[in-house]
Amino acid sequence: MHNPELYIVAGARPNFMKIAPLIRALRHGNYGLDWKLIHTGQHYDREMSDVFFEELDIPAPDISLDVGSGSHAEQTAKIMVLFEKVCLDRRPAAVVVIGDVNSTLAASIVAKKLGIPVAHVEAGLRSRDWNMPEEVNRVVTDSISDHLFVTERSGVDNLLAEGRTPDSIHFVGHVMIDNLFFQRDKLAGTDTSNWGSSKFKRRYRKYGVVTLHRPSNVDDPNTLAAILTALNEISKDLPLIFPVHPRTRQNLDKLKLHMSDLMVLTAPLSYMDFLNLWKDATMVLTDSGGIQEETTALGIPCLTIRENTERPITVLEGTNVLVGTDRGAIVREAHQVLAGQAKRGRRPDLWDGKAAERIVSTLAGRLV
Repeated sequence: MHNPELYIVAGARPNFMKIAPLIRALRHGNYGLDWKLIHTGQHYDREMSDVFFEELDIPAPDISLDVGSGSHAEQTAKIMVLFEKVCLDRRPAAVVVIGDVNSTLAASIVAKKLGIPVAHVEAGLRSRDWNMPEEVNRVVTDSISDHLFVTERSGVDNLLAEGRTPDSIHFVGHVMIDNLFFQRDKLAGTDTSNWGSSKFKRRYRKYGVVTLHRPSNVDDPNTLAAILTALNEISKDLPLIFPVHPRTRQNLDKLKLHMSDLMVLTAPLSYMDFLNLWKDATMVLTDSGGIQEETTALGIPCLTIRENTERPITVLEGTNVLVGTDRGAIVREAHQVLAGQAKRGRRPDLWDGKAAERIVSTLAGRLV
């Protein structure tokens, strides 16, 4: 008699940080569940992905779909066609999808149409911004998922308001935070002296970290110019290090915008190198999603260069401040931090490093 088997689907690097705790829980717990890791290849850079797998202690995928890049429609369609074949070849007991990328949407639609239960990890988050492709992915995935695993209480409220039944919603905490605590502890016993982040930290005692990749920020020349003007101004008082996303790099090169000598641009960093960098930063300036949560978990001031966030708990309870894209507002909030008036936050409920165990235990209770 075989155990029920989960197909865990990941497609982009942020997904792997979130599945790592699930895989650890499945490996080390006695839940009566088997599992396979499906890598869609939505984002795939062999050098970076191999480093991520090694650092996060994730085994090589059981199945790689290798869909590569393309428009949203092309990518979603490719994943659906290939993933359907995988599910028909050996039907899993449930499909577990993570977050809000195209792989999440594609795999959940395929599974639902085949009558396979769908479990969505990081369900219920809403930005209310329909210009974000991720918002479309989130809402559609949640509308057809059977098991909705929620990171913060606003997610429960959102799902109930959208008509989801209480017994399908599970407030479990956040696997991203599980992974953060695990990797931070691992980092404490690692020799980081030759890492790029450590060399930078030896050079600058106080510094800020920047990440920018949202199309609304980096594809619009005027918006990007305003943000960079603000960062240049902040760097006069606080050196900034900026690991540059490929999309952002392309637009910076195209626009030839001036950057301060105190803003250090680097290639993207591995997870551990980046964690080693930002965990000791004076502040983080970002338009990313996950790092809003990670900075809240470790108490680092975070200025989010967006008008909205699908992670409101980081603003309501955490260290996150929404500053928008106005140059003056970004500079003003940064100077508040530098003046010792940073927002004080607290770690939200159930962000305790045990979310993955709750998720796997719940699935075992429903499937075994």
